[in-house]
Amino acid sequence: MESRSRFDQRRKNKGRRKKKRYKILTVLLIIIIALIGYSAFQYYQGLQMSKGDPSALKTDYKFNGKKDKNGKINVLLLGVDTRGEEKSRSDTMMVAQYDPKTEQTKIVSLMRDMYVEIPGYQNYKLNTAFFLGGPELLRQTIKKNFDLDIQYYAIVDFKGFEKSIDTLAPDGIEINVEKPMSEKIGVSLQPGLQKLHGKELLGYARFRHDAEGDFGRVARQQKVLEAVKDKALSLGGVTKLPKILGAVQPYYDTNMSKLNELALLKDVLFNNDKKIKTLRVPVDGSYSDGYYSHAGAVLEVDFEKNKEAIDEFLNGSGSTGQSGDSGQ
Repeated sequence: MESRSRFDQRRKNKGRRKKKRYKILTVLLIIIIALIGYSAFQYYQGLQMSKGDPSALKTDYKFNGKKDKNGKINVLLLGVDTRGEEKSRSDTMMVAQYDPKTEQTKIVSLMRDMYVEIPGYQNYKLNTAFFLGGPELLRQTIKKNFDLDIQYYAIVDFKGFEKSIDTLAPDGIEINVEKPMSEKIGVSLQPGLQKLHGKELLGYARFRHDAEGDFGRVARQQKVLEAVKDKALSLGGVTKLPKILGAVQPYYDTNMSKLNELALLKDVLFNNDKKIKTLRVPVDGSYSDGYYSHAGAVLEVDFEKNKEAIDEFLNGSGSTGQSGDSGQ
């Protein structure tokens, strides 16, 4: 009789545990459905923000991306100013690397005025490769000159950058502006710590008409990336990511699948205990000023020295030091 009672009690306890697990699973399912619904709604709202905007980028680029030999993910990040034109030069060129093993993000900023060998064409400035053959020719050019394999590309028109910043941070992104800036950036900025909206932040990142030229611009671009990442990591920023993706659709193109894109964004953005490491190419002591009648003022580059610096930065200790580095 006593054993029968124990059996009944165990059966009741087992039934309670099953009901508890069922309730937990039900709650989790409701949360997941709610998150999916919220994300879809936010994405739709973003699309509505850009409704009627002309598509700024062609989206039929061919790209024969090559996987990194060390299993890391390398993405060619391009900022372009189409201004309604069919072809444009890439104003901002970076290679972002994410290492799944160390969860570390590194960015190599490539200066546009480097005089390089463009496969199938006359030697010219690096940013001309995109103008001549889109991201694929630029990929080939980077591989040819710097021996760097790139698997994916992501292109953002500057109008899309403005929209993404204004969606992420309606009150602006806090930046310490070092000096007065206005020439050929469409805005007028004064020195001091202040919050910049999309157009202003873009102008700050693009300014190059001072003694530092492109070197100063690359340093500011790296500074802006870190500030935007910090803002995106805030609770409000995270909830706006689907809306941002929707808002920039007419101005954004990539060969990554949506699944890979979202997974990579999640890994990079939520790995907030590590700062983004950056490297500027050409590195210090590896270039000189040059001039060609067909190309104008250029940077003559020691390619072997820069190949070594890139390999050490991406695959070694990553402690290459130079002006323009941050987070090291």
